This record gives sequence, C-alpha cells and structure tokens, in this order.
Amino acid sequence: MKPASPKDDASQLDLFGREAQSSLKPVYTAPVWSIPTSPTSNTPPPVSPYVAPPQTAVPVKPRAQTPPPSDQLPKRQLMVGDFVLEYSLRRSTRRSIGFMIDDEGLRVTAPKRISIAEIDNAIRTKQHWILSKLKERRERRAARLEKPPVEWIDGAQLPYLGADITLRLLVGGRNRSSYNPATRELSMVLVPGATETLLKERVKAWYQQEAKVLFEQRLDVYAERLGVRYHSFGLSSAGTRWGSCTVDRKIRLNWKLIHFSQPLIDYVIAHELSHILEMNHSAQFWNTVGLIYPEYEEAKNLLRKRAQELPVLFP
Repeated sequence: MKPASPKDDASQLDLFGREAQSSLKPVYTAPVWSIPTSPTSNTPPPVSPYVAPPQTAVPVKPRAQTPPPSDQLPKRQLMVGDFVLEYSLRRSTRRSIGFMIDDEGLRVTAPKRISIAEIDNAIRTKQHWILSKLKERRERRAARLEKPPVEWIDGAQLPYLGADITLRLLVGGRNRSSYNPATRELSMVLVPGATETLLKERVKAWYQQEAKVLFEQRLDVYAERLGVRYHSFGLSSAGTRWGSCTVDRKIRLNWKLIHFSQPLIDYVIAHELSHILEMNHSAQFWNTVGLIYPEYEEAKNLLRKRAQELPVLFP
C-alpha cells in the first residue's frame, strides 16, 4: 500500500493509495453475532469470514505486539486539604518544577536539586488548579467511555484525517489492506475464519503506518521552519497525551492524531518542536509556537473538542 503523501503546504493534503481489487467479493454487512439465516431453507447459510464452522475452525492466535515504552513512573502520595493526591515524579535538568495532567493523573517534573518538601509545597500552592484539571479530565474520560463502540462490519465509518472513511471487508487468500482516496474506502482483505480481533489489529496497524509516514514528513517541514533538529521520532499510544519532547530532542507523537485533520496534527508537531527551544509552557514558549503556527490557540481548543467527539474504536 502506498502511504499518504502530504504536500509541504500545511493547509492541504494529497492522499494516494492503491485501489481496492474489484475481483474480491464483499462479506456480510451484519455483525458476526447476528448473521441472518432462513428458517425454511435446507441450505446452510454462508459462513462469515469471522467465524469458521466448529468442525473445521482453526484457532487464530492473536499476533504478539510489542508494547510501546512505558511512561509509568513511581507514584507518591500527598495530603492536599481533605484529599490524598497521587502524583508521579520525574527528575530532569530543567530549572523549575513543571506540572502536567493526563489520563494517568498528575505528573511532576522537577530539577534534581529540589527536595521532596519543596515539591510538595509547590503542589499545595497549585492545588486548586491541579484538582480542577483532574476533575475535568475524569469527566471527559467518563463521557468518552459512555459512547457506543464502533460496529466492525462492512460499511463502518472510521475517522481519518478529520473526516470519515468507509471500511470495506473482503474475503481473500491472504490478509492485506488498501486505501482508495477517490472513494474514501479502506479495503481490508481477510482470510476465511479471521476474527474481529484480527480485523481491529489490521485497521490499527494501517492507521499507525499512515501516522508514521505523515508525522515524519510534517516534522521535517516544521523543524525546518523553526530552524531546529530533532534527534528521533516515534509513535506513542498514550490516552490523550498527544505528544512529548525530551531534553535530548526525542519526540513522540500519539498515533491517534491520524484521526484528526492535518492542521490539528501540525499544531501538535509545532508544539513539540518548540519544546526543543523552550522546555516549559512559558510565554516565551507560546511565542515560539506562534512563530511557526500562529493559529495555535484555535487549534488547541479545537483539538480538545474533536477528541471528545471521537468514536470508541479500540476500547
């Protein structure tokens, strides 16, 4: 499959892909647990590619996946008013204490020279902001979990680069995928007996392949605009932490950004590259972001909104 190939212009994106093979036959559009059968017919119903007959079924062993590097840090506890607040602490070469709220809770980054007592005092000073952000994060996560998951059937709508594409399920001799930008259809060819789990893995792998190619291209564009170089780039699978940049210029971007439009992807990339010059979120940092992405305020707010609207693909 030929991956997405964006222009250097941040406002447009050209998509290219191999057309789906027309000789393949589509499979059933009903979920695998509700394939219709005729009570009056003596002819056995056709078999879904998901479910082989019990007497001939060959168990499909899930593909082993290497988990991404863990961002987990040891947890500390602190009494803040009437609450026991947990936070993870990472020591770094930065000059001040930094706070970040994500799905894992409160993350604190502090210089090596600062004592635990000083860190705890800094947390108490910022407790109202921290507690409000933690509450906001919990509410957003709960609202997202209430959304019904996507039905993995032929014709399902999947988010890709800010719009929906149509999933087409086909039966073939080997598993493969192709995307047709003209029809905005993602064709997944699966061998008979393939499971829904395998289908999800194939779709996720396609998303990640597209993300890796596109993100690296956009990183190069914005790094040149800012006049910086990053050391390395990799994908992450964090909850809603869209990106990170370390002091040694290693950048990680959440592959799920591929669901959003390119301007939002570009904002996150500009954000993380700006950390190469400013490892904080000071006024100077945002001035740096504005040099290469002037509309960062609108993009930041829109990204937060779009993230809440995403369907549940891989719960």
